[in-house]
Amino acid sequence: MLHMMLRHFNNFSCGAFTVLSYTVLFPALIHLCTGQGQVSSPSKPLVSLVGHSVTLPCHLDPAADASQLTVEWTRSDLDPRFVLVWRDGIELESKKNPSYTNRTTVSPEKLKLGDASLRLSSVRLSDEGTYRCFIPQLRDSKVPLVVGAASSPVITTVDDQQSGGVVLQCRSSGWYPEPQVLWLDEEGNLLSAGHPHTQTVRGPDDLYTISSTVTVDNKHQNITCRITQNGIAQTRDTHVHVPGHSSSSAPLLVAVIALILSLIAVAFIVHRWKQRNRKYGNSQQSAKLSQLSKCPISDHGCGTTDFCGRRDTKMEQFSS
Repeated sequence: MLHMMLRHFNNFSCGAFTVLSYTVLFPALIHLCTGQGQVSSPSKPLVSLVGHSVTLPCHLDPAADASQLTVEWTRSDLDPRFVLVWRDGIELESKKNPSYTNRTTVSPEKLKLGDASLRLSSVRLSDEGTYRCFIPQLRDSKVPLVVGAASSPVITTVDDQQSGGVVLQCRSSGWYPEPQVLWLDEEGNLLSAGHPHTQTVRGPDDLYTISSTVTVDNKHQNITCRITQNGIAQTRDTHVHVPGHSSSSAPLLVAVIALILSLIAVAFIVHRWKQRNRKYGNSQQSAKLSQLSKCPISDHGCGTTDFCGRRDTKMEQFSS
């Protein structure tokens, strides 16, 4: 067979493949015709988060040039089932399921090295499933993909006047699959008291929102809210510091400081007001004295008149 390939390298046929040039497919044809080639697949499911990118592996073993072969990536639960079709050195976009448009690729350069792995970008929840890498006359390869979503929790605190403790609420949105919440003390142990109340709600986008509330006393200085999803190996922690007993007088101290500052501000305002009034009174008195000094008194016999034209009625009464 190998001797015939060397003599007739044009229009060589092996099974379902027709080769135009043995210089391109020569290594691959050896594996195909001898039945030694196969496609390797991962032993465990792949995990990807929503919005990320993931590579679904598919390799020829032993490695051979697959750039001119047919490579099909499919999902049996889709219609059409094709995620990507590579044939005769090009990708056939017309056969691709519309939900994967502009999101799946294979590398032409890596295909020459026997790497037919699929690159999937902008991962969605709907991308979860089992993918099949198929190269005719070779064993197919199946790659399970698990899609998840995770986000960091937020903790809010409220003082509990009845118990004297602190109510902590931990909330996190955008999880998939459904997560669980753990409350840990400063030593990393589960809180033994407080009896956490947890609620999980699934939204219209299939993402979960989890909320948990717990009451702690002041001996727990550092508390951790941990949201975890073991299926996708995702964990998110948020820490909060709970004040101890020594800080119980802090509100009173703040109130006292605020009162003192207020009194200082009021005293300053009163002082400035008095200064302004005193200055204004002095200026008015000075103006009157200045005016009187400019108006000497003259006696015309029928009354006393100053040079400013004002009559002195007191003088007239005295003279009468």
